Amino acid sequence: MAKDIGFENSAGAIKHQAVALRVSGDMAIFYNCQIDGYQDTLYAHSYRQFYRDCNITGTIDFIFGDASAVFQNCRMIVRKPLDNQACMVTAQGRKDKRGQGATVLQNCYITAEPAFIAATLPFKSYLGRPWKDFSRTIIMQSFIDSTIDPEGWAPWAGTYALDTLWYAEYDNTGPGAGQAARVKWSGIKKISPQEAEGFTPAKFIEGDIWIKPTGIPYDSGMMQSLKVSSVM
Repeated sequence: MAKDIGFENSAGAIKHQAVALRVSGDMAIFYNCQIDGYQDTLYAHSYRQFYRDCNITGTIDFIFGDASAVFQNCRMIVRKPLDNQACMVTAQGRKDKRGQGATVLQNCYITAEPAFIAATLPFKSYLGRPWKDFSRTIIMQSFIDSTIDPEGWAPWAGTYALDTLWYAEYDNTGPGAGQAARVKWSGIKKISPQEAEGFTPAKFIEGDIWIKPTGIPYDSGMMQSLKVSSVM
């Protein structure tokens, strides 16, 4: 478990891909951590992972990989990119339809740094795009501010994976959470409360077995209200 630690790749946006943290171990826990970068900040590579009360910053695909990863009470902060770039919070990389990997944001706060908001160029940002064929991302019970484009999701290249990805939004709030203008790809799902519950830590990554005993703050199931607080 990592607790009260900062991870940073200081290369800057000009250096393109620059991972600040790669996580490949099973039952990995990050609590009250700061993870800073630009493109590809956090590589949630594989196995079960749990992030609680963390700040994660970046520009392009700044949470990517094919772990079974749950982010709970975290802040995803979009940074100002280079000119002619668009920002992507996630780029999930599930290659096999039977794979267990997914990126789950629960009770998170998706926003932007002041430099992004104040920029004179009209930068766009999206919840994510499909890195691999069966990309799977669930955003639920979270606050999405107006930083996120009304379309919500962006393609990787042309029509790649638009029919095979699995993206869902459930019970989110905020000016960027509206569904009316969202993309209409067949891979965009409308899920039931029961399906959403399947992506909670207890059910999706068996968190009651290995997270609960650590004593860190942890909600095993669906949450009642947004409880995100500033980390650093």
